[in-house]
Amino acid sequence: MSIFGAITNKIFQGGPVETQTTIMQSIAQTAPETVPQAEAASPTTSSSSSQPVDVEVVLGEMTARKDGGRNYQTSIVDLLKLLDLDSSLQARTELTTELDIHAGSDGSADENVALHKAVMRKLTNNGGKVPESMRG
Repeated sequence: MSIFGAITNKIFQGGPVETQTTIMQSIAQTAPETVPQAEAASPTTSSSSSQPVDVEVVLGEMTARKDGGRNYQTSIVDLLKLLDLDSSLQARTELTTELDIHAGSDGSADENVALHKAVMRKLTNNGGKVPESMRG
């Protein structure tokens, strides 16, 4: 799985239980009758077909469960750590390649800021509701 895929999975599938339940109920209600109910409510089903996932709420709840998330709103390293994903230079370099980011040198502050913004934009494009302050 790609690194961005892992980020999306953690946020969209690891969101608040009530949000997941609402999304799954909505999918189940709109699913064609030929699709078995269990398949319609599958966790791999995209939530973009119902309502956007509020990324800020999901990350806020993760932060509360972990007793702090440092500066995940602007730091790609802190965001990856909050999601229990590899935040090493190698992982971030792979993510810059995946998202086609070319800013600053490897591991520089410029590159990390650009990478965080790109992740937030891509989450928005994939059905996430991300506040403007996090999209930068």
